[in-house]
Amino acid sequence: MSETKAEARSRGERLRQLREGHPATVERTQALLRDQKQMEQAICRSIREIPKTIPEIATEIGRPSHVVLWFVAALRKYGVVIETGMRGDYPLYLQAKATPA
Repeated sequence: MSETKAEARSRGERLRQLREGHPATVERTQALLRDQKQMEQAICRSIREIPKTIPEIATEIGRPSHVVLWFVAALRKYGVVIETGMRGDYPLYLQAKATPA
């Protein structure tokens, strides 16, 4: 489905008006996205080289285990994180290596 320049311009204008009309909502959404990105980056930095369990990751980045679990589950679903084995009762997670393009 191809969008003409006029339709794209009109859509852009409507989005700009919505952003201007709801600044609190826009700011709240941007803050949530920033926090999410920071959490993902912290988790990936933690498990870039050495596989770790959820409690180990949570301790290292200073966040609750239940929050880290949700993020790791999502990152695993999308192939950013892989499960590499077990340590006791806990699975070990490692950041997946990027494949060359």
